Amino acid sequence: KYDVRPEDALILKENAALLNKYPSVKIQIEGHCDERGTNEYNLALGERRANSTKNYLVSLGISPDRISIISYGEEKPLDPGHGEEAWAKNRRAHTIITAK
Repeated sequence: KYDVRPEDALILKENAALLNKYPSVKIQIEGHCDERGTNEYNLALGERRANSTKNYLVSLGISPDRISIISYGEEKPLDPGHGEEAWAKNRRAHTIITAK
């Protein structure tokens, strides 16, 4: 899945407030997946996750020019485990600041 969940929407609203407060800040949204699925599938899913997050921030008034995306698929797991608990942590969109 790649839709923004209600609990994540709250975090993204806080992120949008900070981005509005600091208009020179640029971010990159990284899309990540768990280890299941092919590399191609996971890269595409990671891209959909990152795009969904970007689109949500844009809907909150953030300029799309301030947001870049990248998909890492399954290549950079947050948790190296091989069970549902680890997989749940690895299915995510992660935001980093690229310019201040």
